[in-house]
Amino acid sequence: MNEIVLATRNPDKRRELGALLGGLGIRIRTVADFPSAPEVEEDGTTCEANAIKKAREIARATGVPAVADDTGLEVDALEGRPGVYAARYAGEHATYEDNCRKLLLELAGVPRPKRTARFLTVAAIAFPSGDVHVTQGNLEGLITEQPVGDRGFGYDPVFLVPEFDRTLAQLTAEEKNRMSHRAKAFAQMRVWLEEHRNS
Repeated sequence: MNEIVLATRNPDKRRELGALLGGLGIRIRTVADFPSAPEVEEDGTTCEANAIKKAREIARATGVPAVADDTGLEVDALEGRPGVYAARYAGEHATYEDNCRKLLLELAGVPRPKRTARFLTVAAIAFPSGDVHVTQGNLEGLITEQPVGDRGFGYDPVFLVPEFDRTLAQLTAEEKNRMSHRAKAFAQMRVWLEEHRNS
């Protein structure tokens, strides 16, 4: 296995995944290198289903092992919403800001101790043969009352990490890549890739 393709067109995610998987001696490509690669509809009811579907379809289309991930945000006061629909919570073409705004509106008046939430990331690598390996990571935190910080993407400005008492958007890329939900899932994926690189 001398190359993999990241099954995402999101430039923020490409940058983060490139940092998390770099230095393995494996060439990291993106779907941008494969103009005929399909747009994969994320219609699964779980993060795992979406990650596997994206990885399998891109591996099949490119003939290269494909790595995909999907992340959900579970907010306890909202009975687990937005969950797997986090990226399109405010609508199909919602911006990061739209999603954060909707989330904060729905939590208006909810006191800090009840604003508990967690991110869940599922990462999957699929091979053209159809074989798949899955890893998972999560991160517990609180939803803030307003956005804070200008780093990161998605819900990072409204997700407070208690051990730092800062939002994900206030952390450096290095700090975030040591402890985030995505970092945990891809740390496991990295170990697996190192073990299976030559198999």
